[in-house]
Amino acid sequence: MAQTTLDQILDQLETLEPQELQRLSQVVQGYLTPGEETEKILAFHKSLRSSGLVRQIKRPFFKQPERQLIQIQGSPLSETIIEERR
Repeated sequence: MAQTTLDQILDQLETLEPQELQRLSQVVQGYLTPGEETEKILAFHKSLRSSGLVRQIKRPFFKQPERQLIQIQGSPLSETIIEERR
């Protein structure tokens, strides 16, 4: 299935203008180049391994989507939970 999507994208590349191709290239490079936050995490993991605190750091198989906060009416949910536990 991913191959079909890739083939469709490659077919559409021929219809793009040079400016659109430039923008696409920038976006793809953004996905391929680790960001500052990723570099910090990798450095942290490296320091844990070199210190001997951990031997292996397992990577998640998927990226979890960002969770959206929801608005509730009344008292905060944490207070409601505490009251119900009493």
